[in-house]
Amino acid sequence: MRTVTVDVPKKNIEPCRGCGYCEKKGVCIIDDDDMTGEIYDLLREAEIVVLASPVFFYNVTAQIKALIDRSQTLWSRKYRFRLSDPLKKRRKGCLLSMGGSGGRQLFDGVHLVAKYFFDAIDADFAGSITYRNVEDRQAMLKVPGLDEDIETFIADKLVPAEPRKKILFACRENACRSQMAGAFATILGGDRLDVMTAGSAPVQALNPLMVRAMAEKGIDMAFHRPRELNQVIETSKPEIIVTMGCGEECPYIPGVERLDWDLPDPSEKPLAFMNEVRDRIEKKVSELVSEY
Repeated sequence: MRTVTVDVPKKNIEPCRGCGYCEKKGVCIIDDDDMTGEIYDLLREAEIVVLASPVFFYNVTAQIKALIDRSQTLWSRKYRFRLSDPLKKRRKGCLLSMGGSGGRQLFDGVHLVAKYFFDAIDADFAGSITYRNVEDRQAMLKVPGLDEDIETFIADKLVPAEPRKKILFACRENACRSQMAGAFATILGGDRLDVMTAGSAPVQALNPLMVRAMAEKGIDMAFHRPRELNQVIETSKPEIIVTMGCGEECPYIPGVERLDWDLPDPSEKPLAFMNEVRDRIEKKVSELVSEY
């Protein structure tokens, strides 16, 4: 599993303008900062999102709040456009927080903000770890049982009870067929499959017609990015590799089951053809998932 730390104060995140653009268009009107260029994609890729913030005036820090406010774009896609991210049923969120006082209501505001943030990004709020009377980093490191608290929380709330079979869907560009297959496998496979997608020659962005075709099924593919095949394999060795019939070259991995689906390339075809390929992929994924 890949872990990415976002040091929010060091990121260029413009504050939400409250303009309503995302509720009409499904994307943020601000398109030149780190939220649009990086963080939306990371939130969509993540199975676990950890929100970590000290308490400032009974709330999260201003920098974290700016990121949360900009998640209005994801809220809009969920509630205005009625789209669900493929990881919706699997993504979990947790809160880590500390504050310098011992007040009984110290974390009330932080918990409320975290609850609605996780809802907006299609994550189940799994719970929180909070500490009172902790003023700075050094005091945090001295909290008795800190490591044990975190390990117990992870084991109980965040890690699946049973190991999942790792499956990789691959094609050349990782912009169309493999992405659709990965989305359907994530939705249909539940906690049985650990799904990855990648391409031997990935492009910069997903095929917009594919995003539109999946949206017709209520599946939100926005902000997902193509990934490079070898990097994905290095991060997590798959047990099954499914290729899409486009002749991509996958590295030989001993003990890995290989399947090849002979699917036509819909990338430069009309929407109707894209929909036909989408439906074929959904059927093949359903048949595959039923075997595990």
